[in-house]
Amino acid sequence: MHVHDILDSSETTLSFEFFPPKTEKGADALFETIRQLEPLRPSFVSVTYGAGGSTRELTHDLVVRIKNETTLDPIPHLTCVCHDEADIRAILRRYAAAGVSNILALGGDPPRDLSGYDRAADRFQHAADLVAFVREFNGSGAHADARGFGIGVAGFPEGHPATPNRLLEMDHLKAKVDAGADYIVTQLFFDNRDFYDFRERCELAGIHVPIVAGIMPVTSAGGMRRMAELAAGARFPAALMRAVARCRDDAEAVQRVGIHWATEQCRDLLDNKVAGIHFYTLNKSDATRQIYQTLGLAGRAT
Repeated sequence: MHVHDILDSSETTLSFEFFPPKTEKGADALFETIRQLEPLRPSFVSVTYGAGGSTRELTHDLVVRIKNETTLDPIPHLTCVCHDEADIRAILRRYAAAGVSNILALGGDPPRDLSGYDRAADRFQHAADLVAFVREFNGSGAHADARGFGIGVAGFPEGHPATPNRLLEMDHLKAKVDAGADYIVTQLFFDNRDFYDFRERCELAGIHVPIVAGIMPVTSAGGMRRMAELAAGARFPAALMRAVARCRDDAEAVQRVGIHWATEQCRDLLDNKVAGIHFYTLNKSDATRQIYQTLGLAGRAT
């Protein structure tokens, strides 16, 4: 389903993100997670794309499997780094032929084994360039849907790690929307005030597409530290840090605290008419299912 239809069909979309496992065992475990989450009837699910396209085939295969073997609507990530125009065109053609309706266009990072990689050789220097190219592809008539691919882009409520100038950051985001993005999905955050401020700044910048809030529940103390690295400076409120510290070495207590915190974030977002909530699942189902159950969202129509 085209993202315009998805967004129009629900006051608030609810969606999940997965990453492609690198082993057959991991793939089987992920599909068990997907089967557990499928009854929650998410509006869509997204599938990540490794740094520099390192999971290119794995991402494609997982997206196609989800589309063919489940009732879920998959949205693959696509990044700029390490790709030329022919690469991106070929990927878009494959997804169009498979009946995939939407793309999440991202800047991306070079693979860790390519330290010092010179991005000057990349055809797409910024996500806005990739968005514009997907729009151009849409105009070629290569997609069965006359509208072509729906396009999502990333937003950063706590600030983009590579752009400390917050005014310039908003200019870059507006450039992505002006190039043709249909919606924004945010990086994870733990204080809803950051999201509301970001939403207001988008309005002031003339950005009027739907903004979907990204939520990742803390499920372990180690996971919290990894989040800080993954999100390049995620800001953990002191109240959350104190609650986790009180748990000491009780792993189950940390998980309860993290899920409760995320649940309260989601409740507040729903009360404040968020366009959507996107759960970063880390290929697990328990936290998301508990949040759904607590908020009365299980079985909700998309």
